[in-house]
Amino acid sequence: MKSEKEKMLAGELYDASDAELDKDRHEARLIFQRINAMGEESKAERNELFYQLFGEAGEGMWIEPPFYCDYGYNIKLGHKVFMNFNCCILDVCEVRLGNNVLLAPNVHIYTASHPLDAKTRAEWLEDGQPVSIGNDVWIGGGAIICPGVTIGNGVVIGAGSVVTKDVPDNVLVAGNPAKVIRQIDNSDHIV
Repeated sequence: MKSEKEKMLAGELYDASDAELDKDRHEARLIFQRINAMGEESKAERNELFYQLFGEAGEGMWIEPPFYCDYGYNIKLGHKVFMNFNCCILDVCEVRLGNNVLLAPNVHIYTASHPLDAKTRAEWLEDGQPVSIGNDVWIGGGAIICPGVTIGNGVVIGAGSVVTKDVPDNVLVAGNPAKVIRQIDNSDHIV
């Protein structure tokens, strides 16, 4: 029989009040609360704690507190990932960010979800779906990335967007729900 943690990681219905999961969330909160309380003079120590919190993190990570997450160990970051103030990642399943990903203030990434039917929801069961964000992506302020979404490479997500479906490479998407506005020519750049 699977543990509640194994069910969670598999995207199946699970009981989030399970003792092991409660302990894991508590440990993550102790780390990010410590990070969020540190001053700017403690940036190096903050980064060490972020590397401890996350499942994987490449070089050049820059995260402005406050930051919030569920577990931390399901967050996998590429190189040169920047998160501005007040980002929140509900990582009951894997959240993978590629290289050169920029998150503006108040970006929220959710893998956690609840059943649509009221009876199952009343049992306090939840589930999740992983989120994947490609390389060279910029997500505007206040955007929400919903469970199960894959965002391609070279994408820009407009501020305040709610992304409910997969996004192909090299497009600008915006709105609620987010829709493709136009293609982006990422073959050359402005200096």
